[in-house]
Amino acid sequence: MPVRTRDWLKFGTLVAIAFVFGLAFASTLNLPKKSGAAETVLMPSPEAAAPLAAPGLKAASDWSDAFVAVAEHVKPAVVFIRSQHVERGDNQRLPPGFQDFFPNLRRRPQVEQGSGSGFIVSADGFILTNNHVVAGADKVTVRLYDKREFIAKVVGTDPNTDVAVIKIEARGLPTVGFGNSDSTRVGEWALAIGNPLGEAFAFTVTAGIVSAKGRLLAGLQQTRYSIQDFIQTDAAINPGNSGGPLVNIRGQVVGINSAIASETGFYAGYGFAIPINLARTVMDQLVKTGHVERAVMGVSIHDARQEDADAVGLKQISGVVVDSYTSDDSPAKKAGIQPGDVIIAVDGQPVDNTPQLQQRVAFKKPGETVEVTVLRQGGDKKTVTVRLARAPGEADSEVASVSSKSKGDASSKEEMLGISVEPLTQDDARDVRLRSVLERGGGLVVTDVSPDGPAFQRLSSSDDPGGPDIIIAVNGVPTRTRAAFREALRKVKPGDVVTLQVLSRSPDATDGWAGRIVRIRAR
Repeated sequence: MPVRTRDWLKFGTLVAIAFVFGLAFASTLNLPKKSGAAETVLMPSPEAAAPLAAPGLKAASDWSDAFVAVAEHVKPAVVFIRSQHVERGDNQRLPPGFQDFFPNLRRRPQVEQGSGSGFIVSADGFILTNNHVVAGADKVTVRLYDKREFIAKVVGTDPNTDVAVIKIEARGLPTVGFGNSDSTRVGEWALAIGNPLGEAFAFTVTAGIVSAKGRLLAGLQQTRYSIQDFIQTDAAINPGNSGGPLVNIRGQVVGINSAIASETGFYAGYGFAIPINLARTVMDQLVKTGHVERAVMGVSIHDARQEDADAVGLKQISGVVVDSYTSDDSPAKKAGIQPGDVIIAVDGQPVDNTPQLQQRVAFKKPGETVEVTVLRQGGDKKTVTVRLARAPGEADSEVASVSSKSKGDASSKEEMLGISVEPLTQDDARDVRLRSVLERGGGLVVTDVSPDGPAFQRLSSSDDPGGPDIIIAVNGVPTRTRAAFREALRKVKPGDVVTLQVLSRSPDATDGWAGRIVRIRAR
């Protein structure tokens, strides 16, 4: 049907009105003027960036310049780390009498090598990295961006947060600046810098966004006091990136790249970084004392669920539920906190989840107090004062027998070797396999060996099919009790070699136990 002239006039009028309305709307957007990269990156303030107005309309060249500026600023402070662990074998088993002819025949030492990343935090050579990059290493080599190489000293490690500090002897080194990981927002740009897949891809820069915060990774090896609060990013992270920095668009470090979620072991879209605020707290203690001292409230906990929120009258699902006490002398129990209480604040600061509570408490000093606000069944709100205790792993407590062992309950001296031990008692005489050891004078049963500790694959624990090793002397001093064990290690410093006299199960021995010497470098 032919279109009439009157219809065309009506259509043209509508188009004109729409065009005028569009111009009026566009004038209200107040679009930003183009600015150089120097105005948006490397700002000295650690505070979070102000949100960009209409970021989708910013010129692509500006973002490119910003990434270039960040990479050029941060890369000189990133390092390539090689770790070396030497497994020295005992004499080869030879037929009787042959040892006299081949006294020097030994297995060739097995050398395990790994690599990772790190970043320089002080001009005099302190470097932050992951615990799993350097744990148990006999030798740590650091290569700088300018290709110089140094042998590094391990200052301290913390398996609970996977943070380590190493140091090289150098001066005037380039350093990174720290951001504020607490104010980092989901959706912000993030760059990962490191050495993925070894030397061939050293000092690689990848870009993405912060895609989530407060992530827990169930598949990771955890200890009793592990703290997980990962920043998730889609900036590509691969093996070898571990220990490298995750930086924001200002070139400030907001995290330490630490893990990936992948079924193949390689990048599959998700990487995870330790928040720098947490890492800095650990770093400060490691640099000052060589170890991390933690405080505890003495409770078992879990994140609040819908039922918990309903029970205490919370409109939103948040907070941490107290399941039970960890001991009869729990600080929380003494303060009046009850199982079922939902912890919603510490020292007036809201607590939404378990990692937040752990960080608010763990890095206080034992003996300090915190104000804990809880909600009870029916909505009753209380604030109590809790005097924190030292984490049990650092307490000088004795455990009655091997049968009541508690993994991870190791003293700070045992942590130097990455093991847990328990003394043999008369109750263990009921076990025929242990009776002969008690007749020899007893010893300390190795109940647990940390997989990232220096004793890993050197000592056997209670979980090993062949049975546990039993330590009877340290550096030539008999150690039948944990007190004697700690005293023997009192003068040992990180990096020193500790000589252990050990009894191991052996079918060739008359009473089933054979002595051997195990030397371990303390961490």
